[in-house]
Amino acid sequence: MYPNRDALLFPEPVAGPDGRPAYAMLHRPMWDLSLILAGEGEPLQAGLTDPRPGIWVSFAPADAVEAYLSALTRFEQHRLVALPEQAWEALKIGGGTPPVQIDEGWLVLHHGVTGALARGFDVQPEVRYCAGAIVLDATDVTRVIARSRTPLLEPQLPEEVTGTVGNVVFPTAIEQAKDGDGLAYDVYYGMADRRIGVARLSRIATATADA
Repeated sequence: MYPNRDALLFPEPVAGPDGRPAYAMLHRPMWDLSLILAGEGEPLQAGLTDPRPGIWVSFAPADAVEAYLSALTRFEQHRLVALPEQAWEALKIGGGTPPVQIDEGWLVLHHGVTGALARGFDVQPEVRYCAGAIVLDATDVTRVIARSRTPLLEPQLPEEVTGTVGNVVFPTAIEQAKDGDGLAYDVYYGMADRRIGVARLSRIATATADA
């Protein structure tokens, strides 16, 4: 399932599918290698029928990593977490900010893409990137318990609409902040691949998943 992109490590060990503590990594495998080299491809994973890129999680056993740090380069027990669902993420989804623990579980801000990919172009002229939220179960990070129906952030400002790649907001970092008497997060994000912006996240409007 490699190469992969948008790799995000959980800040502490979590339970792996086998029940053992593990270091977990969210990432997005690439199935259609013809985007890189014409004529190349790769069969989908067994049981997977949707070829659109999505978010997966893989695990490195904590005891192996703590014995030999190089074990952190060998991930296993790959599991699908989420595929595109909403219109604003119809082309593909991928990671964004590193997972942060909240009362409900693990919060991840992800990106969703619409438009069309131009083969052979480094700069994509016909895509639109928005940002949403996924909450993963605290004890089973392969399970989505809530997810945005609509974007939390989408290209609107001139700096987000026009740039190296227009119509892009791409969340990359998250920091805990205070918003009055409540807890909030400052989200740092790419603006049209040219500037860095920051948005305040004080409330998350998500829908409970069926998973």
